[in-house]
Parts: sequence; structure tokens; C-alpha cells
Amino acid sequence: MHLQLKVLLLAVVAVLTFAGLAGATTNATTGAGSSYIVLYNAQAVPGDAATTISRAGGELVYSYDQIGVAIAKSDSSAFRANLLKDARIENVSSTAGFAVRLPDGPATDSGPPPGDLTNSPATDSDTLSPLQWDMRQIHTPAAHAITGGSRAVLVGDIDTGIDFTHPDLAPNLDVANSANCVSGAPVAGTAAQDDNGHGTHTAGTIAAASNGTGIVGVAPNVRIAGVKAGNGDGFFFPEAVICSFMWAASHHMDVTNNSYFADPYLFNCKNDPTQRAIWAAEARAILYAEQHGVSVVSAEGNQAEDTAHPTQDKTSPDDTTPITRVIHNNCAIIPVEVPGVVGVTAVGHNQQQPAGYLKAYYSSFGVGVTQVTAPGGDRRFGINAEATNGRVLSTWPVPLASDCPASLRIVDAGGVYCYLQGTSMASPHVAGVAALVISRFGSLTNPVAKMTPSRVTAYLTNTADQQPCPSSLPTTNPIDGRAYLSFLGLDDGKVQTCQGGAGYNSWYGHGQVNALSAIN
Repeated sequence: MHLQLKVLLLAVVAVLTFAGLAGATTNATTGAGSSYIVLYNAQAVPGDAATTISRAGGELVYSYDQIGVAIAKSDSSAFRANLLKDARIENVSSTAGFAVRLPDGPATDSGPPPGDLTNSPATDSDTLSPLQWDMRQIHTPAAHAITGGSRAVLVGDIDTGIDFTHPDLAPNLDVANSANCVSGAPVAGTAAQDDNGHGTHTAGTIAAASNGTGIVGVAPNVRIAGVKAGNGDGFFFPEAVICSFMWAASHHMDVTNNSYFADPYLFNCKNDPTQRAIWAAEARAILYAEQHGVSVVSAEGNQAEDTAHPTQDKTSPDDTTPITRVIHNNCAIIPVEVPGVVGVTAVGHNQQQPAGYLKAYYSSFGVGVTQVTAPGGDRRFGINAEATNGRVLSTWPVPLASDCPASLRIVDAGGVYCYLQGTSMASPHVAGVAALVISRFGSLTNPVAKMTPSRVTAYLTNTADQQPCPSSLPTTNPIDGRAYLSFLGLDDGKVQTCQGGAGYNSWYGHGQVNALSAIN
């Protein structure tokens, strides 16, 4: 399948066996059967959960006591009904046969004093740095003259894994804090090797090393861990997101990047029993991570539609047969619509009037969902002398070099690099800036100065370059001559409309993230 169709945006939670997670129990299973999310009424899993699940015809895979969620397997058609006889259980959902995946195709004052983390500057003179229009657009080279980040800061890239052999990532990889969550029984370390490419691409934008070759990430001095929640086909199934966020919380990650949609459906409706259990379990895990100091950054999606006012879902579930559903505001996207998550839209390298850069034609948007925007590329309206194909260049797994088309692939000093576009590419820019903010203002010794997620979000939004809704839109593009407004929402079929003022609007949120302003 073509790479752009493989890039997936849906994530779900694999179960992981990490040390130090109080109350977690496991009976690891590798046998056949469907995976189930068991959601308890209380924010705890009863001590007899394994026995109850066994009597119902299943097997306990993992227990997240902190959020009242258990992962189970069963091949019994009566398993869910049997479990729901237990009044302590709010709901049970099978995660088999569901997934959502989307293509990546279509300051002037002095500010607060720095914290006590050790920081060092970085340079942007690597061999492929001239091709990184996206970094110059958000002023990372200027920011790097002040700081390239701190080794004390850890970013988790929840994605399809990471290429542990890539020469531009290896210097910053935290192998011990990486994990593979796909199977439902997590495996730490290099088991998170990327077999898709998407995760390695997002990781490079965040933290590719400033080492003389290849590209330079937004935060080239921080540590990055790969948390593999997506499989080789780019699907993130429900038992994997919970695990990923619980891992991030227990391993004291400062930021996670989430370039995907989680849950069986693109839009998860709370009035549907199957969707509600998974939605609630994932939301609990994300909120748990935020409560433990994890800033969560998420792509908004490539459907070119208003996620704040959904009307129709024709995408889900796309690993089987999509079913057109009429939906309303009781339906939400995970993780971007969970409280506290920083939602990111994408722009290209095409300046608009009266100011700023035009939202990428494919990028979804929405009042209340969008916090900031960042470069994601635009191959239709963003081609110019500096962005010759409109896309964003980043790292790509060396073993999967042929999966990136030759016309979009660059090999440099043994490393492979690929051009892609999507909100998946925009989100890691924001995660990288968040890592720089924490590096600059965080503290290891002063609890009062700790960079809470809400504080990090404030730095990102208050220092973003405001962008008003465009006063005019392109009537043609060099690819096929189509006008900007001819790209309708993929699900709702509606014309894209920007709502709001210069300070905040549905397309750009508070504006385009600015790395220099954020750390100043």
C-alpha cells in the first residue's frame, strides 16, 4: 500500500509490563481471542478481577489499577454479557475489527527567569538544514542559539516506533524508556523498532541531533523515547493507547507527541455503549498522564473538516467496512479532544494575506479544539523556491528506505530522510517547542517552578504568532488547478470556513507556534 495511505491516525492502547506501576498485575497471554477493554465504575480494579474475568470466559492481560481499567482477552461470544453481570463494571468493549487511519497526503519583554536545568545551545548547520523551511518558519535556529534543550527532558513519541539505528536519532534515544505496546503485553527497549516509518519521521522533527549530518530537530539536545502503539500497517488498536499513556506517566515523560487518532472510530460517541467504554478508558489514561506532569500534544487530523461541529463520519471503521454515521457534538476525537491536550492544525510554507501562513488544504480545524498551528506541509498550495515540493523533511527508517518514494527520499551519511505532509508533521514541531520550554524554565529542585502541562500550554499559546482568518484564498494550485475551497471535508462534505478573530480562530488557534518567543 502507498505510504501516504499507510500513515495512520488512530491510536489505541497496547498493554505494557513496565516496572514501578503500582497495583498492576498481569497474566500475559499470547493465545487467540479478541481484546477487550473492561471499564470499572471505580477508579480502581478489584483484586478479584482476574478471577471474575476467568469465570466470564476470558483471561486478564493487564490491570491499570490507577484508572480502573483492565485489558482482557477472550474467544467467547458471551464474554461481554457475562462480565456485565458484575455491578462493579461500567462497560466492556471488544477492540477487534476496529481502527481509524488517515492519510498524511491529503516577545519583547524579558519574561520569567530560567529554571535550573542544564541547557546548551545548538547549531543548525547540518548538511540538510538548508532544506528545513519548516524550522526557519517557527524560528528554531534563533531559539537554538539560546538552547537546544536539556538532557533532563524526556519526550515520548507515541507512534509506530522509532528507528534505533538511525544516525540522526541514536545520539538522543532513550532506549530504556522506550516500549512496544502493540501486542497488549508491552516489551521495553528496542522492541519499539519502527516497522512503518511514521514514528521515525515524527521523532526526527522533535529531536534529530545537531551532529553535522542530516537534519536538526526542534529540540536536538533532549532525550526521546519511542512508544510503539501503531503496527506496521499504521493501525493503533484500542488496547495500545491506554498502555502508552500509562507508560508515559510512570516513566516521568515531560511531553508526548501524538500524531494519530485513537479509538475504534474517528469520532467516538458517548451514547454508544461500545464506543463509550473505550473512549472513557482512554480519556482516563490521558488525564492520568497529565496529572503526572505529561504535556500531551496531538495532531488534529487530515479530514479538512470542522472537528468542533461534526455532522457525519464516513471513515470508521476503516480496517473493515466503513459505515456512514450521523454524529453530533456528543462525539469526540481521541486524544485531541481530551481536556488539557494541545490540538495542532497544519500550515504550509505559503504566506497569506493579511498575515501568517495558509492552513494546509487537508488540515482539520475547530473552535475549542485547535490551540496552535505549525508547519505540516502543503504539496498543493505550499510549493515555492524554498519548499520545492511543499512537504516536511525528516528522518526515515534505514531498513524501510524503499517505502519512501525515490522522488521524496534523500540519503545522507548513512541516514535516510523522507518528505511527508500532514497534521502528523505539524504536531511534533509543537511537542519539540514544548520540550524547549520545559528545558528553559523547568526545575529539578523547586517544586513551585515545575512545568505543569497547563503552564507549558500557556507558554505555547501566549507566545504564538497570531494569525487572522485569511482575507482571500487561492483559486488554483500548481498540482491540478483546483481551488482551495474545492477541497471539502472528507466526511461532512462541507466547505472549509475559518471562524474567529486574529487572537483566536478555528484554523490557527492562538497562532503559529514560535520557538524563539516561547523560550524568551
